[in-house]
Amino acid sequence: MNIPSELKYTKDHEWVSIEGDIATIGITDFAQSELGDIVYVEVETVDETLEADEIFGTVEAVKTVSDLFLPLTGEIIEFNSALEDEPEKVNTDPYGEGWMIKLKCSDISQAENLMSADAYKTLIGA
Repeated sequence: MNIPSELKYTKDHEWVSIEGDIATIGITDFAQSELGDIVYVEVETVDETLEADEIFGTVEAVKTVSDLFLPLTGEIIEFNSALEDEPEKVNTDPYGEGWMIKLKCSDISQAENLMSADAYKTLIGA
C-alpha cells in the first residue's frame, strides 16, 4: 500500500498536498483499490467555495459510486480534466496524474486537523 509520508490524509480516504494556500486533493491508493476499476470522476463544483466536509464530487467505479468530501474550506479552482478521458489514472497513479482538484484554501490552519501518513496507516490497518 502506497502512503506517501509528505501528504496529509482524511478519514474519508482523500489525500492532500499543500503548497502555500493551494491544496491538491485526490483519493488514496487504499481508496482506489477498495473501489476497483474507476470509470468516471465527476466534479461540478469548480469555481465554488465549499466548507470542509462538504461533497465536492463523486467517483464512479464499476460496482459503486462514492462521494468525495472536501478536506478543507475553500474555492475549487481546478479540476483535473485529464480524468474526463482517462479516469483510470486514479487507479494507476492516485498521487500523481490521478489527482482530482486544486483548492484555494480559506483557512490553511484547518490542515492541522488532517492525519499524518502514520495515523492514516493506523486507520486502514496497514
